[in-house]
Amino acid sequence: MYRLVTKLSILIILIFILEGCSGTRILKTQELLIDKTEIFENEQLLKNNPVNFIITTPPNKKVFGIPLGKIVYEIAHPDPKSKFNDWLKKKDKRKQRIIKLLSSKQLDALENYAVLFNNWLKKTGEPPAVLDSSALKTSQKRITQYYKNLGNFDVEVNIDTTKIKGNKIALKYSIFPKNKYQIESIESIIKSPDIDSIYKKHLTEQLIQKGTPFEIKKFEEERERLILSFRNNGIYNFQQNSIQFTAAIDSAGLDKKIPVSIQIDNIQQRINDSLLEIPYKINYVKKVAVYVDDLKKQNRFNQFTDSLNYKGLTIYSKGKLKYRPKAIASGIAIKKDAVYSDENRNITYRYFTSLKNFKYPSISYTAIPGEKDALKASLFLTPKERFSLGFDLDFSHSNIQDFGIGLGGGLGIRNVFKGAELLELNIKNTVGASRDIAQTGDQFFNIFELGADLKLSLPRLLIPGVQNELIPKSMSPKTEIIVGSSFQKNIGLDKQFFKGTYQFDWQPNAKKRIQFKWIELEFVNNRNLTNYFNVYKNSYDRLNSIAKDFNTQQDWVDENNNLSIPEGASNFILSVLNNQTPLTVEDNEYKTINTVKERQDRLTANNLILGSSFSINLNSQESIFDENFYQLRWKVDWVGSLLNQVLNGFNSEQNEEGQNILGGVSLSQYIKTELDYIKHWRIGPEQVIAVHAFAGIAIPFGNSTNLPFSRSFFSGGSNDNRAWKAYKLGPGSSSNINEFNEANLKLAFNFEYRFPLAGPLKGGLFVDTGNIWNLWDDVEDSAMKFEGLQDLSEIAIGSGIGLRYDFDFLVFRFDTGFKTYNPALPIGQRWWTEYNLKNAVFNIGINYPF
Repeated sequence: MYRLVTKLSILIILIFILEGCSGTRILKTQELLIDKTEIFENEQLLKNNPVNFIITTPPNKKVFGIPLGKIVYEIAHPDPKSKFNDWLKKKDKRKQRIIKLLSSKQLDALENYAVLFNNWLKKTGEPPAVLDSSALKTSQKRITQYYKNLGNFDVEVNIDTTKIKGNKIALKYSIFPKNKYQIESIESIIKSPDIDSIYKKHLTEQLIQKGTPFEIKKFEEERERLILSFRNNGIYNFQQNSIQFTAAIDSAGLDKKIPVSIQIDNIQQRINDSLLEIPYKINYVKKVAVYVDDLKKQNRFNQFTDSLNYKGLTIYSKGKLKYRPKAIASGIAIKKDAVYSDENRNITYRYFTSLKNFKYPSISYTAIPGEKDALKASLFLTPKERFSLGFDLDFSHSNIQDFGIGLGGGLGIRNVFKGAELLELNIKNTVGASRDIAQTGDQFFNIFELGADLKLSLPRLLIPGVQNELIPKSMSPKTEIIVGSSFQKNIGLDKQFFKGTYQFDWQPNAKKRIQFKWIELEFVNNRNLTNYFNVYKNSYDRLNSIAKDFNTQQDWVDENNNLSIPEGASNFILSVLNNQTPLTVEDNEYKTINTVKERQDRLTANNLILGSSFSINLNSQESIFDENFYQLRWKVDWVGSLLNQVLNGFNSEQNEEGQNILGGVSLSQYIKTELDYIKHWRIGPEQVIAVHAFAGIAIPFGNSTNLPFSRSFFSGGSNDNRAWKAYKLGPGSSSNINEFNEANLKLAFNFEYRFPLAGPLKGGLFVDTGNIWNLWDDVEDSAMKFEGLQDLSEIAIGSGIGLRYDFDFLVFRFDTGFKTYNPALPIGQRWWTEYNLKNAVFNIGINYPF
């Protein structure tokens, strides 16, 4: 083992030595290098104009003025194998010594690693931006065509070069667009009467208009609009090449008015040796057939033993149909005797894909022989296996456990009630070892957690007494019923957790999603309250430091004169609050102990949360490549009001504080709302500015004076204010006095500039602001409360820099945050006093924070 580790260490060192030697030879070109490129339109500099992205002569990207990508590329050697061999031969017997130390096989591996690393440098780096006359001509042609597409047919593009220093030059593109050509008139020549009727019916939706600039993009958009219009109104076989736009442009350039002709030809079909024109006709769906078949069976869709008719559908199956006809029919937007529509076809396809019950649903249309303009729609459904089973295994380490093993499993059952439902059972069991757990015996695995979730998904709204048609199938309505439970042993307060959710989801369009949780139940039972001060060490330390000055009971402390847990800590708190010590309510120490007691009562209290929530999500992002988009999420929770009204009506049992209790647990009652906004702007090649804003408030009332811990807000962490660790910021100007700092009011604003460094290596500069406060709850500490607009001065500011590596399927992120403005410090010391590496916070994350 020792020999293996030694060899591996030497191998790694040799790789770095070799590459280090290679790095001393930077391949510098003597050709002219483009150091700066500027584009002007009528002497006005274009910074974020799309024309900047189409040129083929950009300079090398720079980070703080340094062409990092170019440097990385030039470190690589053009012939790494010969470089490696030269390195071996540079000293006598070097090769023999390495073989003796390692082996011939490992020497070959070393050469291979050197080549791979060299190739990685080339891929990650950026080739020098060498001036190329052909690239200049290509850029000039692209700019010219770009402006012609905007209607500037007389555009003039000039290129100037200026020598800066050494072999570096600056490029200047000067664009003079001149006057735009405009559409003078629009004439339509349509051969098919059916096409002509559809065209005229939707003429108000036309995207090209008389008197507007002649822009190619508008004609492309108009072509797409016409195709969709025809195919959604009965012309199932319409072809794109049937549409022709003709523009009569004055070759002399004197007349800037262009008459436009839209010609839509008939479909051309070759019959024998003749090419015939066949007029487009509006087609009607006269038959709708659904074929349900098992993929494993041979002769698919050829022989069926059963069929039935249901609401204009004919459903075929081999053997008895395993699905209720309504479950099949309700998702089919294609209706008998209706005109053909691409949109209805797409809605139907999306519905059966979202069910997760079928493999590759397909839809085809065929003409019905002997019937004029009649189509048969055939939908082919291949059921997935009814049962699916999966397992996962993971190993973990945390501040709670030294070593943990997690084993989980999932069981899926499709078509449970013959309505294309999906029932999923997931179980996760974790066992771990911790040296901090005081336990008799010699048991290695001394902590344990077990949890299970059961979820039923239905492709419709299941509301008693309400028709399913409340939300159309085109919006993909879904009902989910979820129950789950978990319990812990020797973890924290050994919580038992139970949840139950009855929720509805639907999507009105591609950019909007709505979720309504009709019933949301959560119950938390803390079973090991005596472990509180072992878990929340900050509270214990504050309590213990005061006890060293004011505790007189020796049986409350251990051999180190520290309060014993739990008896000593609990007894000392009671003695102070019962005025059995010299401390009085005016003393700061008394107030501190009172705060410790209030927090202990809150975090050890069992919670019963029953309410509803509504959320709406808007997302304008077209695809993962879209870098100009926004996302908006708004959510509101209403918890406890209905159940408390019911208990009030029955004069239910109450606790000492006059709160309604059920099964000995006080019911939470509050209203909570959140607004979350994200906006991205692309400002250059691979350069994005991203902003994030969040505002949330939760107000306890009625039966509650505070919020359950699990529903509170916190600040800090890798996706929030990165200059503070999670739960370590706030509330207000308080100084991180608890392990988990939380409150019921939160404001946050994040700004980030993302830019390329070298290949998949990206950089980021960010500023994070925000804080949390207590508002209208039972917290009395002024430093933690929001008492007016003047407390906005307690908004913390963090700033920093990040490195990100793009693996295509995910982004690995490493951010370093510095405390720029810390509201927990005295007013004169808040700015910049902790802006150093000693107080920096390092964050590791997957993908971007927003």
